[in-house]
Amino acid sequence: MWVAVDTMSGDLGPAEIVEGAIDAINQYGISTYLVGREEILGEIILGFSFDSDKLKIIHAEEVIDMDDSPSLAVKTKIESSIVQSVKLVADRECVGIFSPGNTGATMAAALMHLGRIQGVQRPPIAVPLPQEMGTPTLLLDAGANVDCKPEYLAQFAVMGEIYAREIFGIPNPKIGILSNGEEDKKGNSLTLKTFEILKKLPVKFVGNIEGRDLYGSGREVDVVVCDGFTGNIVLKATEGLIKSIFHILKDNISQSSIAKTGALLLQPTLKAMKKRLDYAEYGGAVLLGVNGTCIIGHGSSSALAVKNAIRVVVECARNDVNVRIAENIKKFKI
Repeated sequence: MWVAVDTMSGDLGPAEIVEGAIDAINQYGISTYLVGREEILGEIILGFSFDSDKLKIIHAEEVIDMDDSPSLAVKTKIESSIVQSVKLVADRECVGIFSPGNTGATMAAALMHLGRIQGVQRPPIAVPLPQEMGTPTLLLDAGANVDCKPEYLAQFAVMGEIYAREIFGIPNPKIGILSNGEEDKKGNSLTLKTFEILKKLPVKFVGNIEGRDLYGSGREVDVVVCDGFTGNIVLKATEGLIKSIFHILKDNISQSSIAKTGALLLQPTLKAMKKRLDYAEYGGAVLLGVNGTCIIGHGSSSALAVKNAIRVVVECARNDVNVRIAENIKKFKI
């Protein structure tokens, strides 16, 4: 199995992405196409040791920038690293793609060249949220579909349930709807209608959940569905809160010699805490519902995030996530 890696779109430059891809080769034995400017990538790989049979460079001259119009860019910049990476999946050269670039452009390229799985109305972005204990909770949609119908959310639940089971290893994932209260009658028209659909499906639907339940401090849930407008706000708020917690902690420690000593003693605990909250441990967000695995990374994805994203791409292929989605969407007739 080969994975296409868009090397040119990240904020940290191609060297960080190449390092992560080579780590995936060395640690997991995953074969990788590096897609980007050949002369730059050729120089970078000289600094690493790896099995040369498991790495190929595909030249892509253009780069889609973060401020480019997604739909226009994928049509006009056909030689970009994002588009060429997706085409490798469309041509069945690769099982999936990782890109840390323009999220909208990655989605647009995937929809244009890969298409949707039969029966899927709208592909959602699914992101893992860190928990107090155990595996992460999967939140979807995290921004692909701002305006949603109840049927979309019901399909998100089915796709999220399959992903949580096959990738997180949860035998019978619990599914909830993000709402403003746990009571069955709480919510807006979208969540109320989605509730009625989900309670009739053969999934472990636990009902409405509130924002405090997202991180394991309240009602236990494995998959949370919402519209992309709400989900993206949750995602960005979570990222900002995590950064603020560590900044505040660092600032307070620096103001006291006693705190510095305590922090030194707590260093292993603080490192473990940071690792649990680090998005890099999960690789990135997955665009579910397209014909090929598509992992969208943070713009500042580290080598660790890239390595883990490539691992997740292969896990999705090996566990037939897309096959399971197609089967269940057809069976449930949503």
